Amino acid sequence: MGAQLRVYKRRIRSVTATKKITKAMEMIAASRVVKAQRKVAASAPYATELTRAVTAVGTGSNTRHPLTTKAETVTRSAVLLLTSDRGLAGAFNSNAIKAAEQLTERLEREGKEVDVYIVGRRGVAHYNFRERKIAESWSGFTDEPTYADAKKVAAPLIEAIETETAEGGVDELHIVYTEFVSMMTQQALDAQLLPLSLEEVAEETATKGEILPLFDFEPSAEDVLDALLPRYVESRIYNALLQSAASKHAATRRAMKSATDNAGELIETLSRLANAARQAEITQEISEIVGGTAALADATAGSDR
Repeated sequence: MGAQLRVYKRRIRSVTATKKITKAMEMIAASRVVKAQRKVAASAPYATELTRAVTAVGTGSNTRHPLTTKAETVTRSAVLLLTSDRGLAGAFNSNAIKAAEQLTERLEREGKEVDVYIVGRRGVAHYNFRERKIAESWSGFTDEPTYADAKKVAAPLIEAIETETAEGGVDELHIVYTEFVSMMTQQALDAQLLPLSLEEVAEETATKGEILPLFDFEPSAEDVLDALLPRYVESRIYNALLQSAASKHAATRRAMKSATDNAGELIETLSRLANAARQAEITQEISEIVGGTAALADATAGSDR
């Protein structure tokens, strides 16, 4: 009985130590998600206005440009998948990877070749374990991405979209990331970055009651689009990286809170079992004392006779 009590106490100490760790991680994630939310809110207006500018140039000219013009025959697509470097975030990474795989399957069913670009060690490990080809990957900055990181990721993608498909380029660019909706809700989604769908942007603008301004292009609309192309891709990728980071921190906070609560419940269960074992041990000791006393009394009575 004493050995069983020692086992319970050892498990209680172990779970208590784990609970302290998960509680600390929960608090760290909670502080980081607030900062990430602020960065998302700060980056959104720039990305929105840049999209409006690109739309204005595209709708106001007849220039054929990879930023706004869809290829007549799409033969190769690029998919950028955003995951995290670390785990302990519930289904955050698995949902993003699943969305990327579904998008890849859909593009392949349409007869397109797919080049996969991945941000985050979790996504890279998933594809490497399954021996799937990765065009290029990046890691080490998913928790706190900067605009410089977005430029680093965007550079090979811009080069690929500007290169002819016969020479290894791509006709369209898709991105898969996790959108931060609220502290409790984050959803994995895919979006087409290039070519930009002018019709969808125009419909969205009309729905909001906004009117696109008129522009004069100097020196030409094509030169303007050439200048806007890297800025547009970088800003969209940067915003997606920030959304992904905020979603990851929120998912980590939720997962660590669940782990902390489960640890507390386990400690209560183990404490009850330890108390029951202790009570059984005390009862056994009392029974042994009573039994020994009775035996001693019988022995004394026998000797007196």
